[in-house]
Amino acid sequence: MRNRYPGTCTTCGTGVAAGDGVVLKEGGRWRTYCAEHEPRPTPPPRGDHLGWHTGDLAGYDCETSSNDPRAAFLVSAALMLPSGATRTWLADPGDREIPQDAIAIHGITNERARAEGAPAEEVLAEIAESLAEHLLAGRGLVIFNAPFDLGVLTGELRRHGLKSLAERLSGEPCPIIDPLVIDRGIDPYRRGPRNLAAMCAYYGVDPGDAHTAHGDAAACLALAREIGARHPDIAALSLTDLHARQVEWAAAYARSRQEWLDRSRPGHGRVIDGSWPSTAE
Repeated sequence: MRNRYPGTCTTCGTGVAAGDGVVLKEGGRWRTYCAEHEPRPTPPPRGDHLGWHTGDLAGYDCETSSNDPRAAFLVSAALMLPSGATRTWLADPGDREIPQDAIAIHGITNERARAEGAPAEEVLAEIAESLAEHLLAGRGLVIFNAPFDLGVLTGELRRHGLKSLAERLSGEPCPIIDPLVIDRGIDPYRRGPRNLAAMCAYYGVDPGDAHTAHGDAAACLALAREIGARHPDIAALSLTDLHARQVEWAAAYARSRQEWLDRSRPGHGRVIDGSWPSTAE
């Protein structure tokens, strides 16, 4: 994070004015660095330990019409199964229009979706049933930024009068694994973006065919396995305990983000939602 007070660069010993460098927490101590000598963060080494990351995980991702989960409708989705096989879906938008800015990201046009897609009701029911089946078997489901993807699915199921994922789970535990939430929880002070591409670069994961549902599902699954391999204390958690920790980490991040906004941008009017993973709404 940016240094709020002047200090001395740990590497070269030059003075660093407030706001000109960074402070990093290393070995329990805060150290100041000038811009030239700011260390590039690296993840811990991989281990050969067992844990949830070596189990039967599946990865899910969807491409949508909008980055607002309350308004977005599902365009495509993919579920990478523990066997390595992938189920994919393409939904016919019907009388809805996929906006051009969304098409520019995932490349799925209205013409293609209408010509090749299955009815949205059919697609949504199959996705919800596939996710529920995997979760009810007690196996972890990896979703990057789970509140978005699950929020879109929840809204779409409601619009089409279909049973929600929560209803299909009937109150059973749902072991969601969200690499974004885990990474923020275990390394909260690392600077830089934490989108899927940036985190794949940090952990050495091939992002593959980015901005496609099948490519992103594979990437987020590989990312989760990599995080578990590099953090044995996290890998040792049961899926139930890991899920509970993520609920805590998501709430803590939201509180911290809200405090920063309130302090730095008075009157901004935003409320940071810390609920996770948002399967029950």
